[in-house]
Amino acid sequence: MDLSILFAGTAASVPTARRGLPALLVRRGGDRILFDCGEGTQRQLMQSVGLTELTEIFITHLHADHWLGLPGLLKTFDLRGRERPLQVHGPRGLSALVALAMRAAGRVSFELDLIELEAGEELERDGYRIAPFAVAHRGSAFGYALFEDERPGVFDPAAAVRLGLTPGPEFGRLQRGETVDTVTPDQVLGPDRPGRKLVISGDTMPCESLAIAAHRAELLVHEATFAEEDRARAAETGHSTAAQAATLARDAEVGLLALTHLSARHPAAVLRDEARTIFPATVLPRDFDQVEIPFAERGRPELVRFDAARAGGLEPCRP
Repeated sequence: MDLSILFAGTAASVPTARRGLPALLVRRGGDRILFDCGEGTQRQLMQSVGLTELTEIFITHLHADHWLGLPGLLKTFDLRGRERPLQVHGPRGLSALVALAMRAAGRVSFELDLIELEAGEELERDGYRIAPFAVAHRGSAFGYALFEDERPGVFDPAAAVRLGLTPGPEFGRLQRGETVDTVTPDQVLGPDRPGRKLVISGDTMPCESLAIAAHRAELLVHEATFAEEDRARAAETGHSTAAQAATLARDAEVGLLALTHLSARHPAAVLRDEARTIFPATVLPRDFDQVEIPFAERGRPELVRFDAARAGGLEPCRP
């Protein structure tokens, strides 16, 4: 099962010539889940992977740079004849805000469900869950953790043969959890293996809830609006520095840290070097780059630059 995240917009509250406003597209199997929808998100998607039929949308908080692209995106889906219902999730106040925006943009013909979440909820999906958790920003704000169910352990075909089974369909039934001729799965399968975990910080100061949610995540996507020289300003506005994000990633033992929500006031190289001094496995994605997250036994998360992916090379850009 493939799991990846496309960085559709990596700027902070002001777009630049090279970075759009916040938007992340998580792709898992056939699911396409959008986290945040800054102004221009639909164009960012069109320029990278196409305007895919989204499964659902999650908004981290209600500051304009994180949701203002939503009315236009929904209207485009309507004009294209979307019939499938769409759920948009977010913190308190989401329903009233989006309803007001859609009165201005125009109604949509497909079913639109606006769902206000509570921190600690777990939304069950096919093989994984999504959980919002409170972060320390101005007003009600969430980060999100996407974590997969445990997987069965590694199948031992030699053990199955010793127990009298014949290679073939019986092996497949055992791996699916069935008992075959008194042979139970636990006799031929190793310990359950953990699924993957992806954590998105949203806008936040360093906080305990994020550190807990990010513990041993394969990938942490963390905002880095400021460099350390502006640490006081970061605290004042409810944001983080690159060094603070790296410290949290190091202490949470994450596999890879991706810094986003980057302000034009700080060169990307400054933020990168500041973070890597503390946590070397740090990358700064550009718009349209993606991180692919394999299962642990197949390697570590890798940043793939958009140009390489478009050329078909898919050469990873290592941290």
